[in-house]
Amino acid sequence: MSGTPVLEIDAITVGYGGVPAIRDLSLSVGAGEILAVLGPNGAGKTTTLLAAVGALPLMSGTVTALGAPVDGAVERNARRGVTLVPDTRGVFHTLSVADNLRLAKRKGGGDLDLVYEYFPKLRSMRTRRCGNLSGGEQQMLALAKALLAKPRVLLIDELSLGLAPIAVQELLPRLRSIADDQNMAVVLVEQHIDLALGIADAAIVLHHGRVALAASASDLRNRRDSVEAAYFGRSDQSDVAS
Repeated sequence: MSGTPVLEIDAITVGYGGVPAIRDLSLSVGAGEILAVLGPNGAGKTTTLLAAVGALPLMSGTVTALGAPVDGAVERNARRGVTLVPDTRGVFHTLSVADNLRLAKRKGGGDLDLVYEYFPKLRSMRTRRCGNLSGGEQQMLALAKALLAKPRVLLIDELSLGLAPIAVQELLPRLRSIADDQNMAVVLVEQHIDLALGIADAAIVLHHGRVALAASASDLRNRRDSVEAAYFGRSDQSDVAS
């Protein structure tokens, strides 16, 4: 990747109950770059994001964001600009769209007009209760709330989870625009390989908690056999980089 990394994960091992879920994992993301994190269920993708925001203690290695170590103070890391959109989306289903955004703005101080520029559909749905939104609309709201936190590093866990393909095709290009316009580093955990590689600058494939493949997204778009081999842990990976 080009430029100075704003998020750098160096040889971390992290797990649960003393059992590693990811081992010796390293990655870096620069400002304005999108890194796609791919891999099957149980590969360690969510664990990687939780470690990156300080939600899991490290067994070894380091995480540095915006020039400072990331520690267990998740709220402090968020105030510094390291923001996670979880796979649960983190929206309040009993509140309206406007109330969800109002709470996020009060906490993060971001620009609501800017959010509406990226997600104009939310403006017309301001009075609707979040629980009545479609999955794609809820994910749109989750991203909007994250932007109101004024992130410099945005980590998104399974953006497409439970969404119709048309919703994913709408949201992912919007994410590319946000990264470009805001010079924001984005780490995107995603199951839709082709769509993720279509907007990312680089990608890694995790398998059993280790990096099985790492390359530019443009390279991997032309090497689907290598991507699939890494994804499923096959041994015919002569050009896999870790």
